[in-house]
Amino acid sequence: MIQFKLEGEFIPLIQLLKATGLVGTGGDAQAAVVDGLVKCNGEVEFRKRYKVRVGDIITFEQDKIEVI
Repeated sequence: MIQFKLEGEFIPLIQLLKATGLVGTGGDAQAAVVDGLVKCNGEVEFRKRYKVRVGDIITFEQDKIEVI
């Protein structure tokens, strides 16, 4: 599990995927979200600008990100 320390109130979902290195580009991140490959707290998330906050668990393929 990857732990990501959030510096502000939230981070947009596609920026989180890029910041953790799970995707190479913003386009890759957008495609993953639109294709339904990303889950937020166990639910498939299709919103690219979803506001990820402290306590959220993001799942992409076999990787999990815990936002702390």
